[in-house]
Amino acid sequence: MAAKRSAGILLYRGGPADTEVLLGHMGGPFWARKDEAAWSVPKGEHEPDEAPLAAARREFEEELGLPVPEGEHVELGEVRQSGKVVTVFAIEADLDPSLAVPGTFELEWPPRSGKMQEFPEMDRFEWFGLAEAERKLVKGQRPFLGRLAERLT
Repeated sequence: MAAKRSAGILLYRGGPADTEVLLGHMGGPFWARKDEAAWSVPKGEHEPDEAPLAAARREFEEELGLPVPEGEHVELGEVRQSGKVVTVFAIEADLDPSLAVPGTFELEWPPRSGKMQEFPEMDRFEWFGLAEAERKLVKGQRPFLGRLAERLT
């Protein structure tokens, strides 16, 4: 069985010395009280026959409720994260995170209660410098920050 695939877009702004990236805090009850290693690149799963860039653009719009900003995309490659292959593209652009209207998902909560609740896929979005983003981002996605930094120097 082939690994599941996921793709996302990492927005960045600033120059090599003051680069910031836009990350989303993962939503739902599991992540509610976590901060370190609880943020993600806006991304989502896609089928093997869907182009990763097309999936990344679609997932960005679903996660933030906003169109992908204009700009040239730079492929940052792939990583393995929790059994998935994640592909990320970087775009230099600015975006006001307060304008985001996140997509939602349903989950039985509390567990085994029979009660379905709706939660945001990502509950907030913020800009972080690369050093802080390294602490905030889930471990499996951290290589993308180094790859972005290499591209900018």
